[in-house]
Amino acid sequence: MDERDVWAPHPEHGYIQGKVVDLGTHTLTVQPNGGEQPITASYDRIFPCEDDITKDVEDNCGLMYLNEGNLLNNLKLRFAKDIFYTYVANILIAVNPCKAVPSLYSADLMKSYKGKSLGVKPPHVFALADKTYRDMRTQNQSQSIIVSGESGAGKTETTKYIIRYLTSLTTSGSANASQIEERLVESNPFLESFGNAKTTRNNNSSRFGKFMEIHFDKKGSVSGGFVSHYLLEKSRIVSQSSEERNYHAFYRLTRAPESWRNKFELKGPEHYRYLKGSCLDDNLGDAQGFQTLLAAMDRVGLKDQDKENVFRVVAGVLHMGNINFGAKESSRGGSVVSESSQAELESTAKLFHLEPDALVEALTTRVMMTKGGGIKGTVIGVPLKPEQAANGRDALAKAIYSNLFDHIVHLVNECFPFTESANYIGVLDIAGFEYFKHNSFEQFCINYCNEKLQQLFNDRIIKQEQALYETEGLGVKFVEYVDNQDCIDLIEAKKTGILDLLDEECRLPSASVDHFTGAVHSTHKDHFRLSSPRRAKLAFYKGMRDSEGFVVRHYAGAVCYETAHFLDKNNNSLHDNLEMLMQQSEDEFTMTLFPMKAPEKASSKKGGKKLTFQSLGAKFKTQLSALLEKLSTTGASFIRCLKTNFKIEPGVFNGGQVLSQLQCAGMVTVLGMMQGGFPSRTGFQALYDMYKDFLPSKLAGLDPRIFCQALFMALGLDVNDFKFGMTKVFFRPGKFAEFDQIIKSDPENLKVLVNRVSGWLNGKRWRKAQWGVLSTIKLSRKIEYRLKNRIIIQSVARGFITRRRNHPRLKGFSKFQNLQEQLGKLHALLDKLEKYRESQEGKFKDLQGRIDSMITKMRAQPVTQAEIDQQYRDLSNGCDTIANELMTLIQKEAEEAEQERLRVIQDELDRERKRKEEEERKRRQEEEERKERERMLREMEERRRREEEEARRREEAEKKRRAEEEERIRAEEQKHAEEEARRLAAEEQERRDRELAERLAQDSAKPQDVLEKEPEATTAIHSRISSATLPTAAAPAATVAGEKKLPDLSKWKYEKLKEVIASGTDDVELLAACRDEFHRRLKVYHAWKVKNKKKGAAAETKPGSLENKAGFVSAKDQSTPHAQRAQRYFRVPFIRPEDRKKGSCQKGWWFAHFDGSWIARQMELHPEKPPVLYISGKDDLKMCELGLEETGLARKKGAEVLQDQFEELWKKHNGPQ
Repeated sequence: MDERDVWAPHPEHGYIQGKVVDLGTHTLTVQPNGGEQPITASYDRIFPCEDDITKDVEDNCGLMYLNEGNLLNNLKLRFAKDIFYTYVANILIAVNPCKAVPSLYSADLMKSYKGKSLGVKPPHVFALADKTYRDMRTQNQSQSIIVSGESGAGKTETTKYIIRYLTSLTTSGSANASQIEERLVESNPFLESFGNAKTTRNNNSSRFGKFMEIHFDKKGSVSGGFVSHYLLEKSRIVSQSSEERNYHAFYRLTRAPESWRNKFELKGPEHYRYLKGSCLDDNLGDAQGFQTLLAAMDRVGLKDQDKENVFRVVAGVLHMGNINFGAKESSRGGSVVSESSQAELESTAKLFHLEPDALVEALTTRVMMTKGGGIKGTVIGVPLKPEQAANGRDALAKAIYSNLFDHIVHLVNECFPFTESANYIGVLDIAGFEYFKHNSFEQFCINYCNEKLQQLFNDRIIKQEQALYETEGLGVKFVEYVDNQDCIDLIEAKKTGILDLLDEECRLPSASVDHFTGAVHSTHKDHFRLSSPRRAKLAFYKGMRDSEGFVVRHYAGAVCYETAHFLDKNNNSLHDNLEMLMQQSEDEFTMTLFPMKAPEKASSKKGGKKLTFQSLGAKFKTQLSALLEKLSTTGASFIRCLKTNFKIEPGVFNGGQVLSQLQCAGMVTVLGMMQGGFPSRTGFQALYDMYKDFLPSKLAGLDPRIFCQALFMALGLDVNDFKFGMTKVFFRPGKFAEFDQIIKSDPENLKVLVNRVSGWLNGKRWRKAQWGVLSTIKLSRKIEYRLKNRIIIQSVARGFITRRRNHPRLKGFSKFQNLQEQLGKLHALLDKLEKYRESQEGKFKDLQGRIDSMITKMRAQPVTQAEIDQQYRDLSNGCDTIANELMTLIQKEAEEAEQERLRVIQDELDRERKRKEEEERKRRQEEEERKERERMLREMEERRRREEEEARRREEAEKKRRAEEEERIRAEEQKHAEEEARRLAAEEQERRDRELAERLAQDSAKPQDVLEKEPEATTAIHSRISSATLPTAAAPAATVAGEKKLPDLSKWKYEKLKEVIASGTDDVELLAACRDEFHRRLKVYHAWKVKNKKKGAAAETKPGSLENKAGFVSAKDQSTPHAQRAQRYFRVPFIRPEDRKKGSCQKGWWFAHFDGSWIARQMELHPEKPPVLYISGKDDLKMCELGLEETGLARKKGAEVLQDQFEELWKKHNGPQ
């Protein structure tokens, strides 16, 4: 077996190191190095290890084998060294250290990253923030930093340090700028106090999303800020689990100094309904947190009255939660405030400046307006039951706190003294993908948001990146990725999406959770992304009915949502009487939280006012669309935050949990694309502007494109590290930092660089001067040539003038010469006459004399054009007259001769007629005999034609039958391939769902009782490699030869197959099947090695000219004994992959000995290198895996050699016998 180490999947460690011990048809078996039980997994889950697995790299694109096993191992190695940041090209992976590391964010460290390109310094959040700032300045485009990850992964802390770094970049010294920077930094702890809470996975979990914009002026200095927030978790205000807490502000206020608590009549948190059900241990430092909150409020710029108003509302919410209700003793029913709650009622009314009676009335009565049966518009008070009154109280408390949070964000935005804005950098911090044992509407919205952000990540990092490569003509290989658009459509599609179905249900008069859940299942009953709770991977959900929830298969895994509170949480409205109560408060601040709404416009349709409904889901969908639209117009940078364990314990690295987060974040797909791509790029003009100040004026004045070419030529950079596009220059990962470091190096090095650039430019200019001199010499020689030939030019000119002056006479000579030629032709006709020849000769002589006299006259003296034309017409008419007379006389003589000839012919015809009559008699006799023979031949031909037609019909029918059979087989194969692809996608999703369920089960004290036990699959998942490589006509598990049934060889171990082939057997059919199965597995293994080859290497076991041209070939000849099998020998030239990479074209020879269809010995001979010899049974994994027909060697002209030639070389190089 192959001795190199590989990574095998492991539920706890993610991947574990081991060696391949068996090759299956679709799986590999790996023996872990630690002595654990062997692991059998599909080919696409096994990856080769790095040559040195103890060495870590700063950028994962620097790994030699780019796969998720090595990515996970690199993160683990760096985590063990307290190095928590790693790159994947330009994407930063931030691992939560789960402990305080002061030196990691010190002021000195922050300064060291300023102005440094990505890759110059070790990976850090400061490096990415600095790159984002420089991109904004050089590209003159706003930027965004998207911080994503699960709860507890460190997103909030990462956001803090990004803002702190960005605000420290542009300290201008002015009081205004310093004030903006201070308030931007301090706004974070202010907002966290009111929007963050302790959860089971994080002590400071953001329960809202925020997008913080830091605005800069044209000079690059901070000029202002703006905060947008999304989806505050309102249900947490009134209820929490025993291990979680309400928002920090409640606990900090109840543990504030006594002066503050007395002001709002507050006690400890254990006395309030909205707090006492939660975790009350003061291990988060609430008392100190209150002081920190006050300091943050001061630095943000809040006045004392503003602070008091905010805390007063928070205290009012706590008091309101303690108001209890009892049943009212009345025939109408209803409820009353209990006696024990009177003090809390008065405190609530006092804090909100309300009348206690009005507050009681609003809480225990619902106001309704009649539409018929009396005076239309009459207001009626409907008494509420105690539980209804309690629900109304909680709804009012949630509305008050939610509006207070909106107002706090408004106060934060107002505190920034905004001056101007040229561009901004936005930092998005929003809750990551969430999955709990109980998932409700909040988790649904959060995961919907993460689906959209994942799509943005795919679009920006993968799709747009590859489109840019294609536009710029870089020729980078396309990388496939999973598109989650179908999941997004399931949630947000118009009319059929889950959110629209929920809104439609909320509009119904008698809305029902069961009806809503049923509508979701019926509308999407065949949707791949949606299923019933009973199909979830946790046994806990098996008891749920379909009407109680649904399962959505997200990009990160399947999540089961319980719909019990979907309608209540989606309904964002408050009862009119409660809203009116708050609007009637005597306190201006309370009224600010509940502003008066503009009156609704009457509908033009019959029925009065149109019903308007704004749900929380619709509001969140609108906000999310606006956010994504904003993100799409900015440059984007991504930070993927990871947590190493669920309990947030320092020093604990759970590989399985980290791997799941990496897969959900799409890091593995990006790793492959970035390794072959060019993540750093800049325009020619931008590069010119960036470095022109470092170079002398004679170089800085060049055209930007010439400048870039000269710079790269002078630096001598490897051409594989960069590429010139149409408008930009692109760099491999980390190479732009090297380039930047060279440019900004010490003056001595820069002087050498300038000399190189000058030399390159001088060479280019010298070549241009050479071409100029050559062109000048060529022109001068051309002028010289014309001077030497001036006499010829003059004679040609004189000749032209003379010809033009004597043109009429020359033309006349030509005409009369033509007449002489015509007269000569007429004289030839005269010679044909016999009787009338003498009479015509005189006319000829007369005409000839006139022509000669005219020619003599033109030669002797000038003649006018008119005279020449007149003479020519007269003489031409004379020629025509003579010609007509000659034709008449010739015709007359011909007629007389014809009459004589006819008489002679008539006599001859009479004699001929008699002869022909005799011949006709004989011919008729012969014709009758010929017809009889032809009739017999036709009968014979007709019989032959009928026989051929019948044979042709039979042949066409057979061809048609075979074509139909082939078409049916192709259709079945295509259908099988499509079904296989769908099955693979479903199984991959199932694997992710199960891994997510296992992670959730690990939170339980007894995960074995929570996680449902599933039967082990009888066959492994077909890998993409095997499905693409294995032939469609693969050997079945059992074949029938006569009445004998062969064993299922797919279950045999690789070594057993090898042993049977080596030792031989009397069962020739079994031997042939074993050889087929053996080589089939070799093909799949070699395809796996090619897919997982080392970066920049070429994993070849044969020359590139040998391609699989014949598909899979069954080894029918293997049933023949070895002595009778054909032994064939071949030789082809080839270049070793490592030599080809170095640009060497020195060829070697590749020899192969085929025993029947399969290779038995292989030999590689190359000049100046030791020979490489392989023999089957020992070196199978290193030899060519193709059969003889598949290689095409048998059809390759000149490839086959004699056995003696092969054996001579084999012995010469000490080949084993």
